[in-house]
Amino acid sequence: MKIFQQQLTLLLAGVAATAAEDIVSLGPRPYFLVDKMKPSSLKDKLEECAATKTSFAKSDFSIGHRGAAMQFPEHTVESYTAGALMGAGILECDVTFTKDLELVCRHSQCDLHTTTDVVLREDMNAKCTVPFVAGSGTAPQCCTSDFTLEEIKSMCGKMDSSGPADAATAEEYVYGGTADWRTDLYQYPCPTIPTHKESIELIKSLGGKFTPELKGASVEMPFEGTFDQEAYAQKMIDEYIELGIPPEDVWPQSFNSSDGMLLFYDRRCYMPFHDVACSHVLSVDTSVIYWVKNTDYGAQAVALDDQYEATEEEFRAWHEMLQAEGVKIVAPPMWMLVESGDSNEFGIVPSAYANSAIEHNLGIITWTLERTPPGLAVGAKPGLAEGDIWYWSSTQEAGLTDGSKYELLHVLSNDIGVLGVFADWPATVTFFANCMELGLRSADGDASDDSEEAAASDSSSGSSRALKLASRLASVGLRLVGF
Repeated sequence: MKIFQQQLTLLLAGVAATAAEDIVSLGPRPYFLVDKMKPSSLKDKLEECAATKTSFAKSDFSIGHRGAAMQFPEHTVESYTAGALMGAGILECDVTFTKDLELVCRHSQCDLHTTTDVVLREDMNAKCTVPFVAGSGTAPQCCTSDFTLEEIKSMCGKMDSSGPADAATAEEYVYGGTADWRTDLYQYPCPTIPTHKESIELIKSLGGKFTPELKGASVEMPFEGTFDQEAYAQKMIDEYIELGIPPEDVWPQSFNSSDGMLLFYDRRCYMPFHDVACSHVLSVDTSVIYWVKNTDYGAQAVALDDQYEATEEEFRAWHEMLQAEGVKIVAPPMWMLVESGDSNEFGIVPSAYANSAIEHNLGIITWTLERTPPGLAVGAKPGLAEGDIWYWSSTQEAGLTDGSKYELLHVLSNDIGVLGVFADWPATVTFFANCMELGLRSADGDASDDSEEAAASDSSSGSSRALKLASRLASVGLRLVGF
């Protein structure tokens, strides 16, 4: 913790902390998870790595989801710094806007009541879309668009949680509800909420790269009559241009709600024998397609997928549409890429969705490891219910243990060839990436490319699916993250 505090002090003071770029500290968790794995050749390899590897490098395969949100208040300076210390080569700022049209890092436009102390401040609570009223039973709703940037910068970040809506006091509401496998340890005295620009400067100083997610607006757009979706999408990119961040270091991503509806209809337009009039929707640019068509940052734009109920016909149509529009990366949740099966020793195999994305030459990034309570399977511990294991819902028949996280990472990287994995505790992914040599930074700061060496060592059996994917993506000019 002393090193963490020293680096944070240097960064906040504006001092160039060169050493901070190089320090990677994983802590005990990766070793704990390896110990919980079922016997396998993969466990043997990771145990050997754990026993012999004494230093670790940043990896672009390891993506800090909201920083290190399992234990640090998400989208705070402290969380981003922790994620970088754990070796995440890429860090995520979820981007939304304030009342005065400034961009800040928040997971949702309307989550301030659960991720900050806003309702403790009587004057600001009164400005919330739905203020907290003690004992009312009505949940508050406090949005970034309710406040100016100056007001939001005065708030303190906290773990994303809340007490009951009928809490007797604001304190009971604000500081109740943190899950028992998370912690409030790092939310004192006042975690700092960064603007989008500040996050860029911080992440750059930590030697990181960027994956900003343009969040869907919870207010009517155009906001205040002038700030429309296109201006919002462009403003986010403009801040990278202003701060001199090259496009190859940025993976902009989006699935805001209005975009999701347009994409759903676009999918039907690309389906065989559709009976939908498509001309009026095919000309509409979603945020991702806008970046592809109108900015230099579109080559690595990421189409997040939240159409969880889509049929195979529908998601294949969507992949075809993305390919046709020049989008090169898709990002579904982990469970959509895998399913239970008996074709390997882990009982986890690629899904039809994963196969479709590969067939359409789409790179894949996925989310989110370390966002599930211990146990991973329904009934694995008292109180663990179906809603708690959403990220593992398609592999419940695989005999899961906490160590299955590394079995899943192996299938994702080796059998599917994903480019990177979001994690609430990036150290878990960084350890795996170092042991498997995935996306490790070279001396010049770029992700290493081990494709030729790996292909040579695998010449007797041919290239893996991951290497075939690398070749396909290279053919369309996409610089890889995780190889």
